[in-house]
Amino acid sequence: MSKSKNKAIIFSAPSGAGKTTIVHHLLDVFDDLEFSISACSRPRRKNERKGKDYHFLSIDDFKQKIKNDEFVEWEEVYKDNYYGTLKSEVERIWKEGKAVVFDVDVVGGLNLKKYFGDNALAIFVQPPSIKHLEERLRTRETETEASIARRLGKAEKELTYAKEFDYILLNDDLQKAFAEAEKVVREFLDK
Repeated sequence: MSKSKNKAIIFSAPSGAGKTTIVHHLLDVFDDLEFSISACSRPRRKNERKGKDYHFLSIDDFKQKIKNDEFVEWEEVYKDNYYGTLKSEVERIWKEGKAVVFDVDVVGGLNLKKYFGDNALAIFVQPPSIKHLEERLRTRETETEASIARRLGKAEKELTYAKEFDYILLNDDLQKAFAEAEKVVREFLDK
């Protein structure tokens, strides 16, 4: 039996901190990890694929799944933009004998940490600074000025939650962050 069984690795960070890049790197390195595809009610971006990046649901479908208790966790991140983790997604990954990896916002990460308890490793990816975060968001070229301002305001609040995570991973040098993430995840999986 795999030591990864029924384990959860949670990556959270303010938008633009690099958590998705780090998660994709880890998925390439570890065979015993699988990404949990979140559900959301926001419109699909041009480079996103249904069932690969997100399970895209209508607002009504999302609310019905909430009523049916089909989520491990969910939240309304922005008005009418719901995000959540379907229980069926976690069960699918665990049935394969793999650890589930989450790439979620800070509140979602803390909710998952509470839900999974000792079976979870919650990692907060910390950007070097708010200014650095703003530069990363602008480089994406997917954000409006209003959404950048909203995300930066949210990021300042999210940074105050870092200490509630099991591990803070500073992402000021991507290769260094990759190596540190690999080490922390391997130690957790080997427990």
